[in-house]
Amino acid sequence: MNAVFFGVFLLQAVTPVLGFATGAPASVCGSMKPEHSRVQPQPGQPPYTIETSNSTFQTGQPLTVIIKGPDYGGVLLEARSGSRTNALGSWESPPANTKYLQCSGNNQGAITHSNANMKSNLTVYTWIPPETSNSIYFVATVAKDRSVYWLNVKSATLTRDGAVGAGSAADPKMATAPVLLVLTMLASTLFQS
Repeated sequence: MNAVFFGVFLLQAVTPVLGFATGAPASVCGSMKPEHSRVQPQPGQPPYTIETSNSTFQTGQPLTVIIKGPDYGGVLLEARSGSRTNALGSWESPPANTKYLQCSGNNQGAITHSNANMKSNLTVYTWIPPETSNSIYFVATVAKDRSVYWLNVKSATLTRDGAVGAGSAADPKMATAPVLLVLTMLASTLFQS
């Protein structure tokens, strides 16, 4: 009987120390905050950045994503748009030591670690854009180890290739600028003669 009580005590004492060595649970998809007991995110600028293979995207065209910085053991990586927290698009086959995490009802909506083995700048994630959203960014929680992690590591915002936005030719204010430039140059040429 004492052995059973000792076993239960030992399991309860060890479980919080382990954290989630086999990946983030789906319950943290929105907040992206690990449920490591009594461990808070690191303050200040993270030593990680998220780099993408392109600054624009097209539906169905793969885009590669790399987390640059020191080696890391844990990760939760999603694509989002605006202030919404749903995971967008889908990830292709997860690289070694990672796996899919179902977020926002999307079976391949996020990537998380599958073990505590270290990942590096050589770990390449491949994302497939959805038909929705004209702009997205990638956001990650990156854990050096169980007790040291950074929340809200973000990429630059990417726009859909060909999306209408400020500064595009479809913006009426911008469409008149080339016409005014041509008229000004023509008038200048006529008055110089």
